[in-house]
Amino acid sequence: MTESLAPMWLKTSLDCPEITLEAVVDLLGVLSGSAVEQTPVKNGQSTVNGFFRLDGEDSEAEQDDVLERLEQELIELFALYELEAPKPTCSLLADEDWATSWQQFFTPFAIIPGLVIKPSWEEYVPAAGEQVIEMDPGMAFGTGQHASTKLALGLIRSCFDSRGAESVLDIGTGTGILAMGAALFGAEHVVAIDNDPEAVRVAGENIAHNVLKQKITVSGDGFDKLTGSFDLVCANIIHDVLVDMAPAIAVLVSKKGAVVLAGILAGEQEKNIIRLYETLGLTLQEARYEDEWVSLFLAR
Repeated sequence: MTESLAPMWLKTSLDCPEITLEAVVDLLGVLSGSAVEQTPVKNGQSTVNGFFRLDGEDSEAEQDDVLERLEQELIELFALYELEAPKPTCSLLADEDWATSWQQFFTPFAIIPGLVIKPSWEEYVPAAGEQVIEMDPGMAFGTGQHASTKLALGLIRSCFDSRGAESVLDIGTGTGILAMGAALFGAEHVVAIDNDPEAVRVAGENIAHNVLKQKITVSGDGFDKLTGSFDLVCANIIHDVLVDMAPAIAVLVSKKGAVVLAGILAGEQEKNIIRLYETLGLTLQEARYEDEWVSLFLAR
């Protein structure tokens, strides 16, 4: 019997401008299905490391396939920001339990007051009134630690506290974190959509893992497949996509509905989004800020 080769890990490293970090971290997470490391931002840049498991049968061919797909995805992603995609550097790592060594750094945390994100290997007893979403870096890309996700969740919670929402649409759901938050806050029916099949798969796994399938439907459907309107539409994407989608989003908001928009830079992007959505019948109710990011709550 031939002894099987020990698995190896391909470490890919990218130096990225700050504006792209959340999207790059999400991309590397969903492509690798594993943890992603990010160094502190310095001079507007950060290094993002992704880790891809290689089975060891033909590691050279596997590396080529990984890098080819990653480079193509990066080109498409950075084109949204009108930037040139960085060229990833790579190195091979022996298995040696590297995949669990970072677990000590990921512990339960309150993303917003009353909502805790926890990994599966940590025990956590929620306080009275606290909700918990269980997400592992290995099963999720983007666990809610980025400012735009925190801001969006905070405004979604505020919407439920002030006006309620039975039906919610989450556009570009990614991990499904906004959809899951909405369901826990009180939504009866949540539709989560994403045009990335891998995101749909990961969101579906997270939703099932948190026993929320009865409330949340996740799919790769586009706007043309959606019917009816929603009490709340949320989208944590980027400015240019929110601009392109604005007319379609406005049509999907019910007569007394609202939108929560995130992934927007404070300043000119913020002003432009407010102007555009107000022309479509939505009025700014609240803006929340963290670092250079802003999230907007607009309503009819």
